[in-house]
Amino acid sequence: MSGLFCAEEAAARRIRMVVTDLDGTLLKDDKTISPFTKAAIAGLRARGVRFALATARPIRSVRGFLPDLGFDGAVYHNGAVVEAEGERLSGFGIERPLDVVRSILEREPGARVAVEANDVLFGNFDTQTVWPGVSCVRTADFHEIAPLTADKIIVGAETPAEAAALEERLPPALYAQISENVIAMIMNCRATKLNGIRMLAARWGVGLSEIAAFGDDYNDVEMLGACGVGVAVANALDEAKAAADEVCLSNEADGVARWIEENIPSPNRICYTGFSG
Repeated sequence: MSGLFCAEEAAARRIRMVVTDLDGTLLKDDKTISPFTKAAIAGLRARGVRFALATARPIRSVRGFLPDLGFDGAVYHNGAVVEAEGERLSGFGIERPLDVVRSILEREPGARVAVEANDVLFGNFDTQTVWPGVSCVRTADFHEIAPLTADKIIVGAETPAEAAALEERLPPALYAQISENVIAMIMNCRATKLNGIRMLAARWGVGLSEIAAFGDDYNDVEMLGACGVGVAVANALDEAKAAADEVCLSNEADGVARWIEENIPSPNRICYTGFSG
């Protein structure tokens, strides 16, 4: 298929901010980032385009295994925590999380439950089976979280139907969403990736129509549909692809970076013609 790309086309898109999910999107399956992707992100930022992460991961996880990845801001815990240039803007946590956990365990005493609070993971099961290498405070009754505001509560679940059934029993201010087909994340209703992106965009004076968003999972659907350009990776769930405007190459093929290089080129890349198979 022949193709023609000009810098004027990129200008017409007015992309001033790129935001991407991590697992299954920017990260390869082995949780690494290729040198090509790192270079593409560095070049993007050098051209004055803001680059942000939107992930269900906690702060410590991102900083710990991506110490050399430069980014301008991040939405952690699906929107419960938002940071720009290292400054915490705000977030939407769960008040009185122990009440919620006790309610879950009363109905299902054998439920696998974990709680993220103050950038610490508390769990009543071996969390290494879900998050290898992630440290956890093992607890039987979660008394440690009594005085804390939780970023999210995690319950073992494998289908959207299980998450929906869990959500029906939650207080109105909370919702449950399946992630990676192994867990349900209980969040404050205001804690979404899209709300976090809105906070970052407002900070930087960027409109939603000027944002390109990348994702692959259920928790990316809303942002893919709301941002100016929603791009699902080829390995994304069908629901994510349906919400997106475009589909790029997979995470294993550096799809995000290749899309950036092709659609937000350096100023010296004025125009080229080419053929792709």
